[in-house]
Amino acid sequence: MEQDLETRILESHRIEPNRLTVPLNALRAFEVAARHMSIKDAAEEIGVTPSAVSHQLRILEDMLGVELMRRVGARLELTETGRQLSPDLTIGFTRIIEAVGALKKERKLGPLRLSMLPTFAVHWLSPRMASYPFARSGFELLISTTQTAVDLGAGVADAAVRHGSGQWAGVLCERLFDEHLTLLGRPADWQGRDQADIRKAISETNLFLSQHRRGDFQRWNETLPGGPVKPGAITIVDSSGLGLKAAIDGAGFAFAGVEIAACDIAAARLSPIMKHQVPANGGYYLCYPPALERDRRIRNLRTWMLAEAAGGTS
Repeated sequence: MEQDLETRILESHRIEPNRLTVPLNALRAFEVAARHMSIKDAAEEIGVTPSAVSHQLRILEDMLGVELMRRVGARLELTETGRQLSPDLTIGFTRIIEAVGALKKERKLGPLRLSMLPTFAVHWLSPRMASYPFARSGFELLISTTQTAVDLGAGVADAAVRHGSGQWAGVLCERLFDEHLTLLGRPADWQGRDQADIRKAISETNLFLSQHRRGDFQRWNETLPGGPVKPGAITIVDSSGLGLKAAIDGAGFAFAGVEIAACDIAAARLSPIMKHQVPANGGYYLCYPPALERDRRIRNLRTWMLAEAAGGTS
């Protein structure tokens, strides 16, 4: 009486039950050959030569220490052990194929998963969303925000808006706009003052400064015509977006990019306090993996974003 197949495998390899110790390619070759009862047909389905299928079958039988298929005259037959193993393998590979197929369909037909910095989402993207063609097929979005760059290669998101040099390994990048930094405040608090009065007000007012912009602010201040200014207080925040919101609410002023705040400036929620600006060490880029370069959803988003950036960043 033949020993149970699972017991044979466990005893011969002395391993934990949940650990696979035979090559997946060999299991696949046997599953297809057993389903077709033909080495030739199995080779056609897998896309290899018949000799490659036969080689994988020998590997599997040698590793398991059992015979799974035998040739009887001109035809193949499954052994008792082969008949035990074949149905479960077919079920397993069918589930794998269905799972992969569902994932590919979701990636191809589902909403485009777009990741971006919170500041970009709130101050650049959100004010422009009224013109975004949500109702059109291929423009559906699933938007998430994070302060860290997500791994596009691993499929965490389909595309991302990043800030930096535009040189990131493994992704394609389209420049949306560069950034120029200055002090921004609520117009009612700063307009109509001369430079001496503005400098005095700065020395009595709270500056909201992103922790990522400390060096940029020092560079701006050191190159300020008439000498540097000293804010009354400096509150460090984790993003320029928080600083811009605080400035809009009248809690102080912010150091940020005029391009990212273009809609707030156009709506008279913010205005530059001084004319002096310095270029940021980087700009905003739409990034996506090369595998999605021809994806219709990527092309739709890219066309829309580039048009908006060209027409509304200054």
